[in-house]
Amino acid sequence: MLFFIAACLLSSFAIAFVATAALRVLSPQWGLVDRPAARKVHTRPMPLGGGIGIWLGVVVPIASAQFIAWLLTRTGQPPDWIPLEVAQHLDGVLYRSSRMWAILAGGTILSCTGLIDDLKNIRWQPRLAIQVLVACGLVAAGVRASVFVPYPWIGWGISVLWILVLINAFNFLDNMDGLSAGIALVASVIFSVIMMTSTSEPRWLVAGVLLVLSGALTGFLCHNWSPARIFMGDTGSYFIGLLMATMTILGTFYDEQTASRHVILAPLCILAIPLYDFCSVLLIRLSQRRSPFQPDKSHFSHRLVEFGLRPSDAVLTIHLATLTTGLGALLLYEVPGWAGALTVIALIMCVLAIIGILETVGRKNNGDE
Repeated sequence: MLFFIAACLLSSFAIAFVATAALRVLSPQWGLVDRPAARKVHTRPMPLGGGIGIWLGVVVPIASAQFIAWLLTRTGQPPDWIPLEVAQHLDGVLYRSSRMWAILAGGTILSCTGLIDDLKNIRWQPRLAIQVLVACGLVAAGVRASVFVPYPWIGWGISVLWILVLINAFNFLDNMDGLSAGIALVASVIFSVIMMTSTSEPRWLVAGVLLVLSGALTGFLCHNWSPARIFMGDTGSYFIGLLMATMTILGTFYDEQTASRHVILAPLCILAIPLYDFCSVLLIRLSQRRSPFQPDKSHFSHRLVEFGLRPSDAVLTIHLATLTTGLGALLLYEVPGWAGALTVIALIMCVLAIIGILETVGRKNNGDE
């Protein structure tokens, strides 16, 4: 398992780190620059090509691993340096890889959409239309959640909604140095731990993609941590959101051999903070009779800064909050039945309620209410 983890993390980290370093120089030459504005925190023009580095850090290692796995299965017995627990799953990984490549193709389409938006600032309607088409296409290809209802269309609808929400949730979170990528890193690490340790047998394909994503995010964060030298832009946030959404669906998180159905709540626990930010921002904008897609400073991170935190401290606070709710997902696999699950959910709701109360007090003290 250590060999598998190291191979996934180190390869993606190296590619993303080098690619992002190159894009810090190339992005301004291509016109990929984010300029300061009233709704933004940064005060000087910043390169926007970091999302390309994340995309390369994910796609190149996965494509290389797929090619190596294909060669190993064609030559018969895998070599001794391949761990047995990995070698015995090579055929299964190749069998399921078509769905993975459908996800990466959808992610590439969204990344290209984000790249065009970073260059030309297209309207939200065509962006949302492309997101819907990608989500529906992936659900039709079999990326669907298990919701334990007799009507398949309900599961399909929930899956499409889940994908759309997370794509935009991580896009919303990309408003401070290291924020969106850091949350995705925490979530992907916890998801991969569940896939490798909490199911009846390790789910190598999903865990591998999540670990590769973790390595790519770490390589990018070396350039994006405060003070950032490059931003990911919509190119990266759309790609990250799609991967997080689809990997949680493919992972299922329910294993009838080891746990009851309550563990399907694990993704909601781990992603509670992105979902909280997304829902609260929508409510604030709608209450003010503004478009839900109109950029502003009503995000969770901005509200923490209004409360008195420095931007770097606000980002760290959100990372720790994500880790706190994520640990609740691990507890779901240790508690018996729905009674224990409801206790975990109650704890997470209390964390969110405390955050909401502190934010409200902070806004009142600043004269916003």
